[in-house]
Amino acid sequence: MPSAQSAPFDLEGEADWTAFDAPSLVGNSLRFVSGDPQGQRFRVRYYRDQQKALMARVWFGPETEGPPGHAHGGSMAAVLDEVLGLAAWAAGHPIVVGRLNIHFSQMLPIETVMQVETEIVSVEGRKVKVKGRILDANGTTFATADCLCINILKS
Repeated sequence: MPSAQSAPFDLEGEADWTAFDAPSLVGNSLRFVSGDPQGQRFRVRYYRDQQKALMARVWFGPETEGPPGHAHGGSMAAVLDEVLGLAAWAAGHPIVVGRLNIHFSQMLPIETVMQVETEIVSVEGRKVKVKGRILDANGTTFATADCLCINILKS
């Protein structure tokens, strides 16, 4: 297994993605997952694809370990919580996550870079539904999630 010090990793997005400055949108509230850009837990970069959907590249560092050599399910859940919630914010909906359902389908090796894809499924009143998944460069899905977000501004 490579170590963070010896194995460089690439968080660059695809050629048709544009960088997205998440902290400028929501401020310091992104501290839990992406708040330590040089840490040994997570390193995250955000993008928007051509359809303006929020995408992320996430490195799962050694401090995310649960089962030997693999990310803890809670670390995967934390990433999905942040990225799916941020997807709603990026689409213009200031929200909090009300419910997050996750299906884990593969064990995720630590010290690897994964991609998180998101999609706004629906907006009904204060309810914003978002779905997403964590996958690798080969398209293997490690976890999927659906998220019910609640708009914090009363309408």
